[in-house]
Amino acid sequence: MKIVSLGLEKRDLSRLATAVAGMLVFSIGINIFVVPAELYNGGILGISQIIRTLLIRYAHLNLGSVDIAGLINLCLNIPLFILACHSISKTFFVRTLICVISQTIFMTVIPIPAIPLVEDTLTASLIGGIVAGAGIGIALQSGGSSGGMDILGIYYTKRRQDFSVGRLSLTVNLFIYLVCALLFDITVVIYCIIYTAVSTLIMDRTHSQNISTEVFIFTKEDPDQIMDYILKGLVRGATYWEAKGGYTEKTTNIIFTVISKHELSALKRKLRVLDPQAFVVSKEHVGIEGKFVKHL
Repeated sequence: MKIVSLGLEKRDLSRLATAVAGMLVFSIGINIFVVPAELYNGGILGISQIIRTLLIRYAHLNLGSVDIAGLINLCLNIPLFILACHSISKTFFVRTLICVISQTIFMTVIPIPAIPLVEDTLTASLIGGIVAGAGIGIALQSGGSSGGMDILGIYYTKRRQDFSVGRLSLTVNLFIYLVCALLFDITVVIYCIIYTAVSTLIMDRTHSQNISTEVFIFTKEDPDQIMDYILKGLVRGATYWEAKGGYTEKTTNIIFTVISKHELSALKRKLRVLDPQAFVVSKEHVGIEGKFVKHL
């Protein structure tokens, strides 16, 4: 059986493994820091955690250190799997399915400490936010996700240039925590919001596919090969013109393009082959008006 039949090329296995590793990091952040502090994640997982808590309190379903929130989360993600398959891409669907299943396994097998490793709730929310946010960012960077709001975030990001995955998560999470305020102590909700804000910030910083970057390439070589890679390899637009060096007064070529931070790494690797002497200037978080497709 070929991996290609599942929508994955063999060269994508390393990226998929990285995405699964991101899920492991995320699960560690949740089970080791967030759950022991009695905090709640946002999105579908947060809803799953609330259902888990209600089952423990009112149905007396207690499995000790085993957290069933992951299993509930897997069930609630089924409609979103269908959305990912039909509206985003089958490759993204396969990667997300594998990531969510691995997340469910990790959250089930990673034991929750009976005594919190970090007694201070504020510290636990900060550390948990950093670890969990980095895990989600790594998964998104590698082409997968933890499902839930990530799927909706990717769906809308592909359709709106000013949209970000973290922004949608933060909006939905605030609504969820308003519901939590009615069920739990308001202090817990405040710490949950702090955790969510930190994880959102770290996630958007890690998810470099969501960072628009302008790039100037100065090369004395024939620009056709570099232009060809940008146009066909990265599927991006580019403009180039001839200029004269102020110090050497020699003719040089300047190539300008706007790509994602993730694509910039690939471009730099290609430049080492095409022109090791090329001079590259880049700037992140540039404002863009007009058609700019986010390759997610």
